Amino acid sequence: MEGLYQQTNKQVHEVQSYMGHLETSDKESVHLVENEIQARIDNIFSNLERLEILSSKEPPNKRQSAKLRVDQLKYDVQHLQTALRNFQHRRYLREQQERQREELLARTFTTNDSDTTIPIDETLQFNESLQSAHRGMDELIGSGTNILAGLRDQRVTLKGTHKKILDVANMLGLSNTVMRLIEKRAFQDKFFMLGGMAVTCLIMFLVVQYLT
Repeated sequence: MEGLYQQTNKQVHEVQSYMGHLETSDKESVHLVENEIQARIDNIFSNLERLEILSSKEPPNKRQSAKLRVDQLKYDVQHLQTALRNFQHRRYLREQQERQREELLARTFTTNDSDTTIPIDETLQFNESLQSAHRGMDELIGSGTNILAGLRDQRVTLKGTHKKILDVANMLGLSNTVMRLIEKRAFQDKFFMLGGMAVTCLIMFLVVQYLT
């Protein structure tokens, strides 16, 4: 366990250092940096699942300490995941505003035609509506981020709980039938969790499409 813990801890520090490249990356390379960071974070989450299983197998006098170390790593990587999503959201809004500014600048207006007027009030109203939509999107995406993070935590917790139940069942000598029922329930819980994540992402996508 110690070797995997040290490796994962090193990866967390590497991602923290790599996050600084986001602000200095140009438009062409920022997507590559984001993808690289996300891949490293996913690998850390995978290591954390293994560490939780290994920590449960530690001797009783070391188990609590090992679990606390794993929980600290989990907190650090969840913070990095949230920071990455917030950066991506800010970048998306910034790019959207730039596109809208370019579209406005590209418009041509004529003043000689008596039938042509510049709809200033309509433009102001549109900008106010757009800003209101942006605020709603911020709140929705923030809420969705928290929901997805919570679902990820539940997935990790369910896996750890499932392993502990199996260990206890082995010690108590439960029958194979009961063991299979436990595994079936854990498998169903996994699909419920994935379904909830999919529905949340779909709702966020539909709201963003509607507001924009």
